[in-house]
Amino acid sequence: MKTYHRSQSAIDALTDEQYRITQNAGTERAGTGALLYNKTPGLYVDIVSGEPLFASADKYESGCGWPSFVKPIEAAHIVELIDTSHGMQRVEVRSRFGDSHLGHVFPDGPRERGGLRYCINSAALRFIPKSEMVAAGYGDYLDQIEG
Repeated sequence: MKTYHRSQSAIDALTDEQYRITQNAGTERAGTGALLYNKTPGLYVDIVSGEPLFASADKYESGCGWPSFVKPIEAAHIVELIDTSHGMQRVEVRSRFGDSHLGHVFPDGPRERGGLRYCINSAALRFIPKSEMVAAGYGDYLDQIEG
């Protein structure tokens, strides 16, 4: 079983934008994320720890301006916290081992797929195409990726 952890070298390699989002609970501007319109089959992992977070099969176009997913690929890799910043109450989503701020989860997703919308910053994710998953050490997740 592969282990995941937060490392200073991974944090040091982040761009200023990735650092602002993952380490300081920032948010990228709506519609600007590099992975927003990605439709390639594959796996989305935490940019800091590499822990698997979301499968492309669970990604959908919500119209909110950020990549949206109906569920995590590994529920144990997601931590949900109450966020009362900006004068509202939301549920923040963080990676368990990387402790990266990923985004928020809302109860307005597709009902037929569980009703949740994980609204995630592209800058918090690294995308691994299905064709590269085995070489990158994520072969155990191939059966959860479409195509």
